[in-house]
Amino acid sequence: MIPITRNSIDSKTITLRSGVPLANAYRTVYLNEEQVGCGNLILVNADHPVRKVEPRLAPVAGKLLMAAGKEEPDVALDTVSLAQLTALLDACGARKKIVVVSGYRSKDVQRMIFMDTLVKRGPAYTESYVALPGASEHQTGLAVDVGLASRRLHYIAPSFGEGSADAGRFKRLAPAYGFIQRYEEEKTPITGIACEPWHYRYVGYPHAAVMTDKNLCLEEYTAFLKKHAFASEHLIVEDGDRRFEIYYVEAAPGLTAVPVPNDKDAEWDVSGNNVDGFVVTASYRKEPRRHGR
Repeated sequence: MIPITRNSIDSKTITLRSGVPLANAYRTVYLNEEQVGCGNLILVNADHPVRKVEPRLAPVAGKLLMAAGKEEPDVALDTVSLAQLTALLDACGARKKIVVVSGYRSKDVQRMIFMDTLVKRGPAYTESYVALPGASEHQTGLAVDVGLASRRLHYIAPSFGEGSADAGRFKRLAPAYGFIQRYEEEKTPITGIACEPWHYRYVGYPHAAVMTDKNLCLEEYTAFLKKHAFASEHLIVEDGDRRFEIYYVEAAPGLTAVPVPNDKDAEWDVSGNNVDGFVVTASYRKEPRRHGR
């Protein structure tokens, strides 16, 4: 059991608890091993590099301000991430104050950036701020670097958060739109990356809100969700409008049978964790009938 906790996220109070499954019934979908590396919740780091990810990209140009440079002249993001980032900037009132510095990078571009930074800044700086080729979240299209439009911006470490009200508002509202600051200073021993106030990662709602509430980085959250396997108590999240049911399914060799809600009141999504399994997130707008197995 996890204790019931409450936290205000963008004027909403979320409640977390462990609980019994919420759907009236479940059906099975089958996912292959490659799909463990796909979805909004994939963990990408030096120990868990990007697998076969083919992001659905949309250009940032014409939608948001961007600080395009020679390293990344055509900034693009995952389509859902871009839509949510746009909504977040609108909520912040910062469309003309915050710019997109970096989005999707191919493995080859990441290799070029890594080697260039290594030559110019040395190994200590490079290892702290630049992920290895193949181990960068930017390769998924789900990560975005942002900066303040009023300041001169460095591509690797753009200015963001240093006493800025706009940056503070962005960070405060980000979880409600599915974003987390991926690399916090206190989590450096776990993530292996120094604090990056400019680097945000889309994981989706309510996951970003839960991570913020429990002060978990993505490495910790991936382990936390494994405690809520389908056959045990699920993670239940409520925010006043919706009730969410979240649970983990361990991947099997070949195809994995993943139970999903077979309920007319439920919308669901499945994401791989890029480690060893899948996470199901179901949303209920109406009060579902609880039951036991």
